[in-house]
Amino acid sequence: QVQLIESGGGLVQAGGSLRLSCAASGGTFSNYAMGWFRQAPGKEREFVASINWSGGSTVYADSVKGRFTISRDNAKNTVYLQMNSLKSEDTAVYYCARAYGRRSREYEHWGQGTQVTVSS
Repeated sequence: QVQLIESGGGLVQAGGSLRLSCAASGGTFSNYAMGWFRQAPGKEREFVASINWSGGSTVYADSVKGRFTISRDNAKNTVYLQMNSLKSEDTAVYYCARAYGRRSREYEHWGQGTQVTVSS
């Protein structure tokens, strides 16, 4: 059974930083690409960032490029999202997701989410 558990969310002032973590269990972590998504109140869920199985390839939404960094530690079965220069518009529930394969950008399993609130 696949489980994805996010942590690290919270309340931060604009301009501040947070690091989200997503601990995965079930299956061989290094066999799968991973992604981060977010959903703000009243809005649809949107893509934030993705990383391939080895960490050698990353993709970012334009809205976070240059401010957020996705990384992974396959030895710890964990993917991270370092968020810097946070803005009020980054306020959302952040979800991690596991893709169907090593380079896939379609996602099969989702975590429960962690709330990030940025105060202006």
